This record gives sequence, C-alpha cells and structure tokens, in this order.
Amino acid sequence: MEYSREFKAALSAFSGAEKDKLIFRLLKKDKLLSKKLYFELIDPETTDDKRNAMEEIVAEKVLLASEYVGNPQYFLSSIRKISAEITEHVKITTDKFGDVSLNLLLVNAVLEHNNDLSRQRFDNVYKLYIYIINKIFKSLVLVKKLDEDYWMEIDEILNKIHKKIHSNHYLQKLCTNNGLDMKWLECNSIPENIEGIIKEMKKQGYLR
Repeated sequence: MEYSREFKAALSAFSGAEKDKLIFRLLKKDKLLSKKLYFELIDPETTDDKRNAMEEIVAEKVLLASEYVGNPQYFLSSIRKISAEITEHVKITTDKFGDVSLNLLLVNAVLEHNNDLSRQRFDNVYKLYIYIINKIFKSLVLVKKLDEDYWMEIDEILNKIHKKIHSNHYLQKLCTNNGLDMKWLECNSIPENIEGIIKEMKKQGYLR
C-alpha cells in the first residue's frame, strides 16, 4: 500500500500520546512486527546469537519429529512448522546467511534419518523428498546472493547433504529427474541462471 502526502501529513499531526496509542494498537495486531522492533531496539541478543539458538532448535525439533518418521504426512507437517520458525527468525533479524544455513541444516537434519526413510514405500515419502529438493533449490538461489566469504561454511553443509542424497537411491534419482545436478551442491558450481532453471522445471511440471 502506498501512502499519500496528505495521509503522511495527517499522521505527523498526531500528538505524541496519540502516536504512542496508535503504535501499541498496531503492535498488538502484528506480533511479528512487535518482535522485529523489540530485536532492533532493545534485544541484547545479536543476529548471531539468535541464529545459534535456532540451530539448536532445528536439531532438537527434527529429532523429536523423527519419532513420527514412519508417518510421512505428519513428519512433513512437523518439518514445515520448523521451517516456518526459520522464516520468522529471518523476518525478525533479516539474517540472510541464516536464511541459507538454517534451511540447509534443516534438510541435513531430516536426511540424518535416511535409513528410516529409505525403508518406506517411495509413494509415501515422495512429497517429503520433493519438499527437500525445493528447499535445496531455494537455498542455492540465495547462496548466489550471499557474500562469497560465507561460501566455505555453506559448502560444509552442502557436502554433508550431498553424501546423504548419494546414499539414498530414490532421493538421488528424484533429484536428477527434477533437474537438481549434484555438482551444484558446491557454491562455486551453482549456475548463474539457477533461478531460470527452476522456473523452467516448474513450467514443465516438475518440483511438484
């Protein structure tokens, strides 16, 4: 929504008490904005602190969710909720590095349970695998927008993911069928046109 000069002028004309009242009313309705302002204004924790805490949360919650890995639909639902927490962290802190690293850590944590997943029927884990592939693709797009100083840390996680995918025949085959080249699981090897590749794959009906 765009705000006209007249609207901005009217807001500026409010008294200090009126503005405070309006701000608190808006914050009550927007919890995310409230958390973001708290972080930016008075939170003693830094973005790194928040990211480190999220790393522990991701590991712990995937471990808890893994108790239901035999129920793929419920397991995927749990993973989506963890992903939503990562998204909230990124919106609050504008943590661009965390947007990549935390999502890749989530993928890696899910694939820690490769043995349990590989014993299930492919039809049962298909949606989970497609979700993982989409998340990897999204992370590769974001890597290209990161400062290259971060790439070494990202490569460490990508290498772990690569090994786990390699040990999962069905997932590896599904990656290939959906246009994810294993060579791209290294920052220097991500194609410049990665976004275009994803759009083309989706246009052809893949990644669904």
